[in-house]
Amino acid sequence: MHESEPASPHARPPGHEPPRHDQPGPWRNRLRRPIRLDAAVAVLYTLFLLVFSGGHETPALLAVPVAAAMALPLAVRRLWPVPVFGGVLAASTLALILDLPWDFYAAAAYALYPVALQLPRARFVPTRAIGVLSAIVILGGALVGPKNWQAEQLGRVLLGVAVLGASWALGRAVRDRRAYTAQAARRLAETAVGEERLRIARELHDIVAHSMSLIAVKAGVAVHVAEARPEEALDALRVIESTSRGTLGEMRHLLGVLRADEPGLAPSPGLGSLSGLAERAAMAGVHVDLDVRADDLPESVALAAYRIVQEAVTNVVKHAAPARCRVLVEAVGGRVRIEVDDDGPGVRVLPGVHGVPGHGLIGMRERVMMYGGDFTAGPRPEGGFAVAAAFPYEA
Repeated sequence: MHESEPASPHARPPGHEPPRHDQPGPWRNRLRRPIRLDAAVAVLYTLFLLVFSGGHETPALLAVPVAAAMALPLAVRRLWPVPVFGGVLAASTLALILDLPWDFYAAAAYALYPVALQLPRARFVPTRAIGVLSAIVILGGALVGPKNWQAEQLGRVLLGVAVLGASWALGRAVRDRRAYTAQAARRLAETAVGEERLRIARELHDIVAHSMSLIAVKAGVAVHVAEARPEEALDALRVIESTSRGTLGEMRHLLGVLRADEPGLAPSPGLGSLSGLAERAAMAGVHVDLDVRADDLPESVALAAYRIVQEAVTNVVKHAAPARCRVLVEAVGGRVRIEVDDDGPGVRVLPGVHGVPGHGLIGMRERVMMYGGDFTAGPRPEGGFAVAAAFPYEA
């Protein structure tokens, strides 16, 4: 047995070989099949022209090169569309002049199609008019026969030009259609990205605003009673700790949803989480009377209802604590109704940090409008503030 040679420090393990540059790229693989089709068309059309010219008094030394020049370049029309079209058009015109078997510019029209697809849009080219006139000429040539030799020759030229015009109009129509489809896809993608950004911003606001409001209230309590009632300050710190931990958990969940490969995600909060929301609000001095009459709501609808109640209760904590708050969530006949009112001072549109208005009411309204519902918010005549939302859903 031969002893194995020591492995080179620069050797690559199996499966890690560097990519070879001589291998065809994806674009070449996609182009090979159409080019093969064009090559087959070119060969068959060349044979057709040669067979068709057999019944004419045309020297083979003249017919064969002209037929080859008319048909064989079609094999590479996708690679060099403009030169191929120019060569085929010149060969077809030569066949017409020499009175050889002529194809009514069919090969030139086949070569013109990729030119119309690839050339940039030009405003001065009346593509629609060209298409309409070409259709009229082709239809008229099929219905009206030539009366003499001169009319026959003129009709052949006009019909060939009409075939070219029809090919050009068809290529431009397909190009415009593809451009419109690509533009619509870009707009759809931009809209989806904007909606997703808005959804993420709304979720972040609802998560952070509620928890930070509760933390701010309890931190203020702890500062005021730290010396006189240290036990109460300690309770406030415990609330701050539990609230911050819960907020971090929700943030991890939200970020995990944005990662497709994140396993083991917790479910989104729903109506079953409202009791915990009421308990946290009670820690900040807001007593919540919870009345939930909704079962088996879709997850997205339950999440929207929870976020609306969360933001409304957060506003009570920020602007009305200590206070009492009544929460009603009811689902009847495919429609969700949400009511949140309190007995506070009745003011909600207050400046945020550094005078910047908050986005709580805006976010609630946007959530309701997503489902085509109704939203109202404002002070109550008897005092306090009320939020009402109603929107339909599909079970």
